[in-house]
Amino acid sequence: MSEPPGETIVRFGLGDEGLAAWRAAQLPNDRFVDWLTDRVARRPTGARARAVYGAENVHDFARRAILAALDLGSGDRLLDVGCGGGLLLRDAASAGAVVTGLDHSEEMVRLARERAPHAEVRLGEAERLPFADGSFSAVSMSVVFFFLADPVTVLRECARVLEPAGRLAVFTTAPELRGTPAAPEPIASRGHFHGDAELVALATAAGLADPSVANDDGGQLLTARR
Repeated sequence: MSEPPGETIVRFGLGDEGLAAWRAAQLPNDRFVDWLTDRVARRPTGARARAVYGAENVHDFARRAILAALDLGSGDRLLDVGCGGGLLLRDAASAGAVVTGLDHSEEMVRLARERAPHAEVRLGEAERLPFADGSFSAVSMSVVFFFLADPVTVLRECARVLEPAGRLAVFTTAPELRGTPAAPEPIASRGHFHGDAELVALATAAGLADPSVANDDGGQLLTARR
């Protein structure tokens, strides 16, 4: 990494709090990109994380696409994996669904509980969903798939907790957006990009039915059913 950690911290808007957190972590410079990726996006923490993921327009394009695809109603039970600040949960609850969120960031769990007070929000891992088989009629992931090292395992878990014919909607970032503001370096170097056909293949390998991908200028919406 050619850019010094302090300059990268400034470029990503983490400010003095972020610089202090990096120094307090006492990690070698070769661990900086992993630390930055976690703090900014993979496991958001700190004042910037709350401001970004609590903002009304954060990933609103992904939220709209997912909600349109799932077409939730009063009979639905939604699980949002990697729920972040909880805005998708809030909007799904407004549509009448019973909503549950899961995130592995304690900061995001707290924020989601504030932004979506009617939701059940749990701390946990996507690879080991803490829910019984067939618990939900719909599962969503919004700008989370990019960070999954083992996407088939996560998709299998999603299929497991879906009821028969339950729906899945995943919004993620296509390879052509690598290095753009949608997937900036150096965080992009820690992400996992999949072409449209590869996303379909991953869903098929996980046992999901009727997978398809709609690609809108690099924003990919994967839909499938159990």
